[in-house]
Amino acid sequence: MDMRSRWRPSLIPRAYAAFVVGLRWLIVGGWAAAAVASVVYLPAVGQGGSDLEQLVSADNPAVRSELRSFDKFGFPLLSRVAVVQRNPNGLSQATQSEAVERAKAVSEGTYGDVGPIRAAVPVMNTLGLFPGSAEDGTTIVTLLFTNPDVNFAGQVQAAERFVAAHYSADDSVVGITGSVPARVEQARIVQSSVSRLELITVAAVFLIVAVAFRSIVAPLVALGVAGVASLLTLHVGGALALRLGVPVPQETQPLLVALLLGVVTDYVVFYLSAVRRGLGAGETRLDAARAATARFTPIIAVAGLTAAAGTGALIVAGSPAFRAFGPGMALAILIGALVSVTLVPALLAILGRAAFWSPLRPRATPPPRPVGGRRWARLLTRRWFALPLLLLCTAGLVVAALPLQHIKLGVSFVEALPKDRPARAAATAAETGFADGILSPTEVLLEGDAIAGRKSELAQLQQALAKEPGVAAVVGPTTPNLPEGYNVFRSADGTAARYLLILADEPLGAKAVDTVGRVQRDLPGLLAAAGLDGARASLGGDTAVARVIVAQTTDDLGRIAIAALLANLLFLMLFLRALVAPIGLLACSVLAIGATLGLTTWLFQDILHADGLTFYVPFAAAVLLVALGSDYNIFGIGPAWREARTRPLREALALTLPHSARAIRTAAFTLAVSFGLLLIVPLRPFRELAFALSVGVLLDAFVVRSLLAPALLSVLGSTVAPEPDPEPEVVERADAPVG
Repeated sequence: MDMRSRWRPSLIPRAYAAFVVGLRWLIVGGWAAAAVASVVYLPAVGQGGSDLEQLVSADNPAVRSELRSFDKFGFPLLSRVAVVQRNPNGLSQATQSEAVERAKAVSEGTYGDVGPIRAAVPVMNTLGLFPGSAEDGTTIVTLLFTNPDVNFAGQVQAAERFVAAHYSADDSVVGITGSVPARVEQARIVQSSVSRLELITVAAVFLIVAVAFRSIVAPLVALGVAGVASLLTLHVGGALALRLGVPVPQETQPLLVALLLGVVTDYVVFYLSAVRRGLGAGETRLDAARAATARFTPIIAVAGLTAAAGTGALIVAGSPAFRAFGPGMALAILIGALVSVTLVPALLAILGRAAFWSPLRPRATPPPRPVGGRRWARLLTRRWFALPLLLLCTAGLVVAALPLQHIKLGVSFVEALPKDRPARAAATAAETGFADGILSPTEVLLEGDAIAGRKSELAQLQQALAKEPGVAAVVGPTTPNLPEGYNVFRSADGTAARYLLILADEPLGAKAVDTVGRVQRDLPGLLAAAGLDGARASLGGDTAVARVIVAQTTDDLGRIAIAALLANLLFLMLFLRALVAPIGLLACSVLAIGATLGLTTWLFQDILHADGLTFYVPFAAAVLLVALGSDYNIFGIGPAWREARTRPLREALALTLPHSARAIRTAAFTLAVSFGLLLIVPLRPFRELAFALSVGVLLDAFVVRSLLAPALLSVLGSTVAPEPDPEPEVVERADAPVG
């Protein structure tokens, strides 16, 4: 078999390479100036944006229900900030009385220092007063109601001032909790984790690249380029958010950091590999830089556009959260690719052999030829071996994907926090004294003529709601023993009534979301059975909002999947100038993504017993993995495809796979580590993302690109091979840089 590469880059890549190498000093200076200018003159991501959980559409039916309830009653029934008092041995009668008097003073405006807090309602777990309480007199949850125009941080600060001014050490205050304090605490955790994440990720990338290239300069090149791309992405993204009024979630910053460091390092690794091979073959630093640039710039450009198009496909989603994720991820990849295809060749043209210098090996030497890799590649491209391997890999990925059929989605805030965080500890205390859903009850709003006066029908409905599976307790217009003046369940004009449903499960987890969905479906029948079939019913509260978000996310799946797959398929077809092979390669990526999400579901739901995955994690991970999988398609198959225009496809695969697979494995391991280090952010969604993305990247590189895709193309053989070039140009070197 003739193992020499016969392909030579066309005129345009060669001209581009000559241009970049010729202007190397100007390019390096220009990017340095751009990075500095972005820091000085542009805002960072997060300014002009908002946190992810605030991105809830005003058209959400649960939000509209709460607004109608406020209009009808002039007083909200739901609170998302609460002060928790608890003593397992029982709160004194004086403490309980003080809680009532304190709340009354707030509601009547007696206190002049409570700021935006408009009202307070104490809820005690005294048996007979609050149905569903497992204890008697151990816990008080004081619900705080603030002006609707106060932001989340302002609500939490007002609650903290209230506790500091009006509670004493004898009041057994555990802390402030609720969905709003949990969201604020999540944002604080994310912001405090970014610097540590950056530092550790940089150290990890440095170590991996240093070991891979046996040099301490090569990782500095990778990190320098990634640093320029990161600064530009964060600040250009912030400027676009302000100018266009598009919120950029602060929670995306750790993911952006991991994505940029990993993806840019991927691109740098391919340039470094090609330049090192050229230098080892005796080329000058400028010739090696030009050859590597001409050969890999088209591949990296197409890979970057493909990945950006795949992540940008999230813009078609109906969910505001996904629409916020997409542009930021796409912008990061585009800037990373643009910086890589200009700055990396310029730096390598300047540095030459110095890019591979090491104090342990002062003079750069070419890496050993991958003889074992070529033997494996020749074996892999034999049809009698490739077919069983193809079937084995496919079966393994299908088995790994099976748990995906049991996936459940939730929108947890409090439960996503570490157990030692104040909001989580206070929530645990409240749930122990009452029920898991005490902090985020669900409101059932009934509207109809004179409905507030139909006491017997309302009582019958309240009893029916209490019997619904997953409902721990119901407080409503016919609840006995309510405190005097606690008349908030019937409107003054008699046209509305409302109930509070306390759920038995964590209120924003998958089980509670399912419970609210079931109540929503059962309501028409329950109303009819209670003689209220003419009434209009709607649900409000965090769980009802979460149910709509989860349903919207599921509905988005089809649009996102079609848009992402079509975008990636289009770029693969244009790059390979083929149809069947891109479809097969994309199918391999889909198999890997299914296996990844199946393993993620198995770990977090079945092993760690989480109440569902965070709603956006599977879809964000899938879109990113489709995009990055197409990157590796282009990096891995692209060189073989070009060689196949001058030789049989199996020979082309055997020639190029040893080099491209080696570079892909190095790049993928770096990217997987970058994503895996998201574990540093101590929030459950980031742990889920860290596992899904790191496992997905490793599966894609070590199973799909190294085994499954080559086996598939080897089995298909000439049926998918590209058309041969009419007059191939011969490259004289035997081991041309193919990866």
